Amino acid sequence: MSKFLSEKKKLLEDVYKKASEEATETSFNGILLHLERVLQDRHEGLSYKTFENYYKTIVEKEEDYNIKRSILDNLSKYLGYDDFGKYCSEWKTIEYTIQHAISKIVITIINKPIFTMPDFFKKNGLGIMEMVFVLLLVTGGVVFSNPKSSTRLGFISGSNPPATDKPFMYWDKDRYMATDSSYLGPQIKVEPMDDENFTYFKKITRPDTLTIDNAMHKVWYDKSNNEVEFFTSFGKHPENGKTLKEVTPYIISTYAGE
Repeated sequence: MSKFLSEKKKLLEDVYKKASEEATETSFNGILLHLERVLQDRHEGLSYKTFENYYKTIVEKEEDYNIKRSILDNLSKYLGYDDFGKYCSEWKTIEYTIQHAISKIVITIINKPIFTMPDFFKKNGLGIMEMVFVLLLVTGGVVFSNPKSSTRLGFISGSNPPATDKPFMYWDKDRYMATDSSYLGPQIKVEPMDDENFTYFKKITRPDTLTIDNAMHKVWYDKSNNEVEFFTSFGKHPENGKTLKEVTPYIISTYAGE
């Protein structure tokens, strides 16, 4: 894998997600035109066509594309970071890279009747079952993320498909739950499955564990009726629809922590 390909891919995904939340247009081109205007006003300009080339090559095709460091820095600044280096050092989903790598291992196991064990497992004398157990420990048994497909360890043995294969999801107290039904009653809002929100978007039920060191650029919040709720990803509050804000030292020291 080319150097920084995973980081560039995640950066482009984050930039597009933020732009889609800000833009009034919902089409791909409309969102990119909004991004072009914002970057022109606040940072160094970048045409929507150039960003489209980056996005389609790196995110959709998973191929590398040479992007100038100054452009990576400006896109990082759009997300609130000092530069691309700071973005890479602080991005919250280290498991994003781990899961991406593990998913390729699993796909290799599934697709090849005879395969070569990775050197790590050879040196440690691990067989297939032991290797599967190690992967389960690393991922906590959750879905292996891959931009083009999702799979669980259970898929190897032919068990149930991953939850993200279900067409819908709904918010249940502190996380999204998957469902096959588009209607679960008047009190429950069912929406189309969003793999990223389903996997990463959760309400933080222990705000007393948050500190300025572990929450900055990694936690978002909503304040309504003088009550503050914290979430693990940006987006909109699943119950009141308000756009979440990135936490500040004041918010953390006032409404979180011990």
